[in-house]
Amino acid sequence: MPLIGRRTLLRSFGAGLALAPFRAAAAEGPLFATAFVAGASHGIAILDRDGKVLRRLPLPGRGHDVCQGRGWLVAFARRPGAFALAIDPAGTREPVAFSAPPGRHFYGHGVFTPEGLLAATENDYEAARGALGLYDPSDGFARVGEWSTHGIGPHDLALMPGGRRLVVANGGMDTHPDYGREVLNLATMEPSVVFLDAADGALLERHVLPPAWSRQSTRHMDLLPDGSVFVGCQWQGAAAACPPLLLRFRLGEGHAALPLGDAERAFAGYVGSVAANPARGTVALTSPHGDVAAVVDGASGELLHFETQTDVCGVAADGAGFVRSTGTGAFGPARHAGLAFDNHILPLRAHD
Repeated sequence: MPLIGRRTLLRSFGAGLALAPFRAAAAEGPLFATAFVAGASHGIAILDRDGKVLRRLPLPGRGHDVCQGRGWLVAFARRPGAFALAIDPAGTREPVAFSAPPGRHFYGHGVFTPEGLLAATENDYEAARGALGLYDPSDGFARVGEWSTHGIGPHDLALMPGGRRLVVANGGMDTHPDYGREVLNLATMEPSVVFLDAADGALLERHVLPPAWSRQSTRHMDLLPDGSVFVGCQWQGAAAACPPLLLRFRLGEGHAALPLGDAERAFAGYVGSVAANPARGTVALTSPHGDVAAVVDGASGELLHFETQTDVCGVAADGAGFVRSTGTGAFGPARHAGLAFDNHILPLRAHD
């Protein structure tokens, strides 16, 4: 995959990105960021809880997720894209475009470490290994190192409560840009969830799924304040053999399955996004393949809510509940003709 230069990236984003702060045009209340597709163009949007679009920013290709930290928003390309764009919500700094190095691509997710570095999940696709690329926002997001994820196909990651540990979902799927999104190792997949020291990347714990679940790709996650990590999976096997799609991990305890009962089959073996709501201790999960969304109790796993919604995927905590988005242009109560919202929604913090 060719390396995209910073100047080329910035030209493709167009002029005028360093404009007024996002909150200048916003009503009171929370704001959200999400990637979108509009015809042949791509970008990220800033919206309020009513689904009003406050700002649209272009991307050179399809985005996946957005993370926030150190005064920046960072949008990542969808796998196997290699571009990322850092934007200052305060509008005081020019945007910074950067790329994964040659032989790597992003998986679409990142998080800021307590030391101030951006850790991004990457595929070292020639070596078939996962890595966290480390980028320094104080030096134009220059890549300053990497940590191993001790697995293949690292996708989502999160900083644990207290800020001392990272958790990473290694989906286990070996892919290569020359083969698109084809899985090259179905017979030998080894999905896992790992806990790393957030200061130096040292491996603390590695939890591999049972052999019978080897095709249960661990993908997206969110956390509750007690340290419970909720991971939504994507099954790569026969539909009739699909294990529970929602798993809970705790440091020192391994994993527990949270079966969805009769609703499990409706997810069509695919969880597209997961969001935890600390105000209620609940967890939402969505499936654009099954056109369904559900909410479970984080402690008991009890299914609290289930409904159908066409092409639903993005979900984020909003007060005591959740806001969702779809590939057909729905965001909360609003409908946007010509917009397709991508997989994830980031609730924006007023201060980070």
